[in-house]
Amino acid sequence: MSDPNELTVLNPATEEIVATVPAASEEDVAAAVVRAVRAQRTWAAVAPADRARLLRRFADVVDAHAEELARLEVREAGHTLGNARWEAGNARDLLLYAAGGAERLLGRQIPAPGGWDVTFHEPLGVVGVIAPWNFPMPIAAWGSFPALAAGNAVVLKPAEATPLTALRLAALALEAGLPEHLFQVLPGYGTTAGRALVDHPDVAKIVFTGSTRTGREVMERCARLVKPVTLELGGKSPNVVFADADLTAALDPFSFLDNCGQDCCARTRVLVQESVLDEARDVLADALAAVVVGDPADEKTRVGPLISARQRERVRSYVPDDAPALRGSAPDGPGFWFPPTVLTGERHDSRAAREEIFGPVAVLLPFTDEQDAVRLANDTPYGLSGSVWTKDLGRALRVSQAVRAGNLSVNSHSSVRYWTPFGGFKQSGLGRELGPDALTAFTETKNVFISTEGPAQ
Repeated sequence: MSDPNELTVLNPATEEIVATVPAASEEDVAAAVVRAVRAQRTWAAVAPADRARLLRRFADVVDAHAEELARLEVREAGHTLGNARWEAGNARDLLLYAAGGAERLLGRQIPAPGGWDVTFHEPLGVVGVIAPWNFPMPIAAWGSFPALAAGNAVVLKPAEATPLTALRLAALALEAGLPEHLFQVLPGYGTTAGRALVDHPDVAKIVFTGSTRTGREVMERCARLVKPVTLELGGKSPNVVFADADLTAALDPFSFLDNCGQDCCARTRVLVQESVLDEARDVLADALAAVVVGDPADEKTRVGPLISARQRERVRSYVPDDAPALRGSAPDGPGFWFPPTVLTGERHDSRAAREEIFGPVAVLLPFTDEQDAVRLANDTPYGLSGSVWTKDLGRALRVSQAVRAGNLSVNSHSSVRYWTPFGGFKQSGLGRELGPDALTAFTETKNVFISTEGPAQ
């Protein structure tokens, strides 16, 4: 049974205890919010150029500790070293990008009869960020750093399994000179610390990344206080491969194996035009056989373990031993390993084809023509990401417009760039993170009308 006062962090590759961390109570959350309210008032009064300067200093400190942060991510989350280094760099780069936005929160002058009308972007106050375990460091940064740049304080609750990089980032923020209590990290359980953060009346907004089921609860609880939310939830993204595509590039297995498949944007529905289905199957079989699964701290490893035994059992439930499939290999012994797998005998309406598995498992499905491809791509309650592979530019544009997803890539599998907006359609979420408008999501727009008419004669 879990200790309600403590979190145990396991190394997913060895099942060894990495650390134990105190779990925040409802009272701890309340006290943190009180401190955050005070810190935010001081921070909001700091000139934007000076806020930007401090955030750039924070980025420099993160950069100096990037390898330490990456190694910590490997140990607590099982991420490969290459992925973890990218994550630390993403946090650093987002700080620099957000710092530039602090000086560019521009209002507007709107023509209005009888005077001048101007708008201002004012910080919300205290922002609560609830981060997931699949990308603990970058996703914590996506919610926290633009909020700080816009003049807010942040209380961050990391996932129970992965609190260590978030705690280290908070310590580095203090080292960089950010005001005390401006960026607080409270590890804890979702049912206590998470709910307390969502329910607190002095938390002005919640940013949540996680499952669609929990996202609905967060939204319902925020609605009681008319509190705005940004939700980045589940996905079941299509990879639409037309017969004229470069099959080797289109069927890159890391489109669904990155982070051992624990990625909301994973292209787990591989939709291939039926005329090249057999060739696609051969390409995938060869690619899976070449994937190196193993110790995530080894530079040569491309896929590490799943986060936990519970997640491994969930993934296993979608892959019966006798299921027709292309299979890679995975280590035996300690660690939460699962082999890269492509299911080849599923129906379009099967559980594996429609539900988010969140593991190294994809489903290979045929389509006939462009209309059929769009229909199947949209035949899911999710709409987060996806790819379209074709040499026909007109078709690429038509399909991109027709597929209901927030982030699409043509002849690419890349979903996330900190300088472009990120978010989902349908049950994949609400709102957008990142991009040029990231800071405005953490502000209120104030409208001020100034009369220029003289006194009545």
